[in-house]
Amino acid sequence: MNYMKKLAIVILNWNGAEMMRQYLPSVLANSVGDVIVADNASSDGSVPMLMKEFPDVPLIKFNQNYGFAGGYNKAFAQLPDYEYYLLLNSDVEIRQKDWDAPMLKYMDEHSDCAACQPKLLALCPPQTVKCQLSTINSQLSTLNYQLSTINYYEYAGAAGGFLDKYGYPFCRGRVMDTIEQDKGQYDEIIPLMWATGAALMVRAYDWRASGGLDDRFFAHMEEIDLCWRLRTMGRNIVCIPQSQAYHLGGGSLNQGNPRKTFLNFRNNLVMLYKNLPDNELDSVMRMRWFLDYLAALHFLLKGDPKNAHATYKARHAFNKIRKDLLADRARIAKLRKMDRVPERTDFSLLWQYYVKGKKTFAELMHQ
Repeated sequence: MNYMKKLAIVILNWNGAEMMRQYLPSVLANSVGDVIVADNASSDGSVPMLMKEFPDVPLIKFNQNYGFAGGYNKAFAQLPDYEYYLLLNSDVEIRQKDWDAPMLKYMDEHSDCAACQPKLLALCPPQTVKCQLSTINSQLSTLNYQLSTINYYEYAGAAGGFLDKYGYPFCRGRVMDTIEQDKGQYDEIIPLMWATGAALMVRAYDWRASGGLDDRFFAHMEEIDLCWRLRTMGRNIVCIPQSQAYHLGGGSLNQGNPRKTFLNFRNNLVMLYKNLPDNELDSVMRMRWFLDYLAALHFLLKGDPKNAHATYKARHAFNKIRKDLLADRARIAKLRKMDRVPERTDFSLLWQYYVKGKKTFAELMHQ
């Protein structure tokens, strides 16, 4: 196919008028790709604001909220002439001139690569650091200045993602809730299991060949599901550390929100059921039954019945659609070129983190 255009940077917005006003200018000023906004039927005045304050930015308007997955599927369907797509969250700030150019260069030079991400850094320091600072009044201004020169990886993707045996994701730079400072320790370009949906560049051909995002996910983990399919197809995924983006995170649902808990647990089970090879399906799903109800018990013991109930609801919702996923398994089996994706580890992340005390990516991978 002969493409007329190179890169479409699509920001999917839903009731994020203030974030768009704050962060969109940095994307426009520092990107080589074409910046486009797709709006998921916002009710906060986002569309009038964009038309007034950013009249030159192309705007795709939907008549309902299709979620992250459905919104991007519909947006990209209206952009068939691009060679690459870049999914970019509305709460991402760009500080690097031509930040997307290194990713484009790598993709152009590596036809075996289906997708990549930048190094994703935290726009705000980890909460633990903020709390420490608030207790040191006399040195606060000095420490704030020092902190502004320190980069921490961002929870949502850091320097690229991996998956453990039972479907729990982790990153170079973020394992569970442990977030590392960026000291260049993960600047090597290596194969990944998944790239973050907060700033994901994907080849349009591979997007279509893999089927794009699964609309049923609505939001959360849909990019891991997509990347697992791409890796199963034998396509590579990497992080390009020469490209950097700063992510606020939690723009739609905060950590601890029961709706987020429901989506994470349900979507993770759907992803596993769709993508696991036949010889692992039964054993992994049995272990996840145990681990999920253990998580629900943990929520209850913490005095959090809403998230405990969300975990139970997630399993119930998964069981309702499990038979429908058999067609997905058959379709993925036809695309499969490798049974075991190397970046899906043989160990249990929960065991390594909570029992053996391995808190960083480097510690985990040096078994």
